[in-house]
Amino acid sequence: MVNDAKPPISAYIRTLNEARMIGEVVVAALRVAHEVIVVDSGSTDGTVEIAERAGARVIHQEWLGNGHQKRVGEDACIHDWLLDLDADEVITPAFANEVAALFADGEPAVHVYRTPLALVPPVGQPWLRFGLQSRHKLYDRRVMRAPADDIWDQFELGDAHNIGRLESPILHHAFAGAGQFIDKVNQHSTTRANALAPRSGVYLALRIVLGLPFYFAKKYVLQGYWRGGIYGFAVAMISAQGRWFRDVKMWEQKR
Repeated sequence: MVNDAKPPISAYIRTLNEARMIGEVVVAALRVAHEVIVVDSGSTDGTVEIAERAGARVIHQEWLGNGHQKRVGEDACIHDWLLDLDADEVITPAFANEVAALFADGEPAVHVYRTPLALVPPVGQPWLRFGLQSRHKLYDRRVMRAPADDIWDQFELGDAHNIGRLESPILHHAFAGAGQFIDKVNQHSTTRANALAPRSGVYLALRIVLGLPFYFAKKYVLQGYWRGGIYGFAVAMISAQGRWFRDVKMWEQKR
């Protein structure tokens, strides 16, 4: 779906059985993007049909790996300015207006923008004032591309890059409940354990014995999850356990 009044931006989304949010994500992305490309790797839950009804163009691509799959999305876009979205990330009107303003007088001089992600928990209101994550979502593919990698899909940005900053967060509906969140952090810990460089057994043993309370404190205290009440405590605890699971799995690999 193309609207010539919008900035020259294409959005792309990788999907596999993302029917829960994909319709809302596509509709929201079209607030600022000329087009939305969905790169689907074999959904069976209606994701494709929902995305197409919402206005996306769907490409079928068997899973190639995190970074490689993003490259497929990049190559399919008609514009050079890209908006990289996950299938649970919803653009707000404030974000769309802020991005549109960047292009009011032509293309911006900065080639990549750091973007805040605000968690939308299944209980309570969005966490707009604490616990924000930072990702590089808006960028010019003529200057940088997603890494061609099985695991990593985030940019490696050095001092040579002039990085802009967006103030309006994208709403991240990361999980529908604690059970799904536990499954996600467990899967992520396995991926990270397999991808990271090996560590010594002593180093990992110390992290296994001592690390969990520090991981929790970083989320709960330093990142402000205490402001989320009981659910903030629960999310911080599950997140810390996911980091701890990674240490245990790396230790197992050495035995």
